Amino acid sequence: MPIRILLADDHSVVRQGLRMFLELDENIEVVGEAKNGEEAVQMAGDLLPDLVLMDVLMPKMDGLSATQKIRQLYPEIEVLVLTSVLDEVTISSAVRNGAIGYLLKDTQAEDLCKSIHLAAEGKVQMSPEVAARLAHELCEDHPRIEELTSREREVLQLIANGASNKDIASHLFIAEKTVKAHVSNLLAKMGVQSRTQAALYAVQKGWTGDRPGLQPS
Repeated sequence: MPIRILLADDHSVVRQGLRMFLELDENIEVVGEAKNGEEAVQMAGDLLPDLVLMDVLMPKMDGLSATQKIRQLYPEIEVLVLTSVLDEVTISSAVRNGAIGYLLKDTQAEDLCKSIHLAAEGKVQMSPEVAARLAHELCEDHPRIEELTSREREVLQLIANGASNKDIASHLFIAEKTVKAHVSNLLAKMGVQSRTQAALYAVQKGWTGDRPGLQPS
């Protein structure tokens, strides 16, 4: 089945352009367009897309607030930010609010399509410039990775690889309720507020792949 996308951008020409080239990919279907954050939240509930491609600067409700509401109301829907805004406060807010990734509008069309496919699988997607800004912030914050148990590190690695709680439970042969507890614990220990923040740190440390556990670098 194709990935069902909701576009959220206040510029109609941007939405039209995105729709045109995204629908060249037979595995992507644009199911709706929202011209502000308020519409994005409403349409997300009505259409239940797999992913919302979200601008930041929009009237009525900005993309950051819309991202937070969508992730709270419909956690199964991923939000991928696509914007021209490049500052650490906005990037950090998007990640804290639950965005699976943050891309700049100068991203090549082919790369955007690839990122949509990966984000729909739960894998963090960041433009290189964005990742560099976040890496600086994470280095300053010093997530307390040494406090994680071996099991929590396994869970973190699987999160970084895009696994859902259900996937993690199946992979580790534990109950989904136990996975949720591990996720809550590791977020608290790392001092981060979202799975995306935790996954981004793991990706930047190279803790992805098929190994059963993580080894700090």
